[in-house]
Amino acid sequence: MAGRHRLLLENAQQLVLVCSRGEEYLRRDGATNLALLSEASLVVGLDGCIKAVGRADVIRNQFSGATFERIIDCSGKCVLPGLVDAHTHPVWAGDRVHEFAMKLAGASYMEIHQAGGGIHFTVEHTRKASEEELFSTFKHRLERMRRAGSTLVECKSGYGLNLETELKMLRVIERAKQSMDIGISSTYCGAHSVPKGKTATEATDDIINNHLPKLKELKLSGEIHINNIDVFCEKGVFDLDSTRRILQAGKDIGLQINFHGDELHPMKSAELGAELGARAISHLEEISDEGIMAMARAKCAAVLLPTTAYMLRLKQPPARKMLEEGVIVALGSDFNPNAYCFSMPMVMHLACVNMKMSMNEALAAATINAAYALGKSDTHGSIETGKQGDLVIINSSRWEHLIYQFGGHEALIDYVIVKGKVVYQNERCETMSSY
Repeated sequence: MAGRHRLLLENAQQLVLVCSRGEEYLRRDGATNLALLSEASLVVGLDGCIKAVGRADVIRNQFSGATFERIIDCSGKCVLPGLVDAHTHPVWAGDRVHEFAMKLAGASYMEIHQAGGGIHFTVEHTRKASEEELFSTFKHRLERMRRAGSTLVECKSGYGLNLETELKMLRVIERAKQSMDIGISSTYCGAHSVPKGKTATEATDDIINNHLPKLKELKLSGEIHINNIDVFCEKGVFDLDSTRRILQAGKDIGLQINFHGDELHPMKSAELGAELGARAISHLEEISDEGIMAMARAKCAAVLLPTTAYMLRLKQPPARKMLEEGVIVALGSDFNPNAYCFSMPMVMHLACVNMKMSMNEALAAATINAAYALGKSDTHGSIETGKQGDLVIINSSRWEHLIYQFGGHEALIDYVIVKGKVVYQNERCETMSSY
């Protein structure tokens, strides 16, 4: 196949496709038996999409007359899909390292929250920060996520709690969407907490009557492109009725429902999400058996967050029961001032050790299923012809090292590629010849 192409990855020891038949998601046996090729190559076209995947000798013959902007020899290495982080809060000012000490001393999440810490501490600092300051720190955080293999990241607002600051955060996310080589799914999370001086009902009315109409206007004008709506459905925050009202209003202006539920108390959030046609629900440490069944029937993804359960010393979400019942299980880092983790490889490791997931299940959850949770599994999450050329190359003969080496990804990842373009290259890698 003659012509010019963007990238050729040659002779990979293992090419982890994850999917090979255009699956939207993987569950049960599908998540335990990932598609994989040995001694394989792939080609990414000038449009950033994968043009061919197959045995190295077949690709070599098929593209014998072609030229490539870049060729990378992957002999002895593994190629995986770019990782997908399905839940982050990466736009904020003012860290909360002091609260980590409080947690270690035994203070609970809600005790810190009620003492003026937690979300409200970050809200205060984020309101004071300029848009430029927020963009600068956000860009740095995205770059660190990318170096750890994430090529598609869900990014929430939610540290404004008033329209002005929420819009400032959403503009920062939009700016990164337009200027950085990383995929972003943006989420409006104005119902992250009840603002000081308001009741939950007053905050709900403000969001429905003021925030969402403005977001609809900005969406229609093309100024801000928002994908999802989120609410922190929790005892003492937004109850089930308020959550229902906000999520439905967001759905009515074309946003996907993707919200926090059943984290600290059993709220029947899973049942509500299934009823409303939610694309995904996050946390779910306190999900009911009925909620698990409802999510499985509704094909509503469960975005599990191992770092949160770990750092807050919560009980783990029932991942094994979810997997056995056919729930689509995804993973996210929950990067935020309370759970400061950029690394999806570490998230996968924690999911395996603490949630008893297999390595295959964890990789499916951090690729195709996380992409599904964001409504993007048609373009992301697996290495298949026609999908976006988002890839990670690791310096190992077995892909499992990405999970096995806890905290070892910085030495293990050689290249991170977005749309066929190398966006991170480990400094020890020599530049390969290109022509």
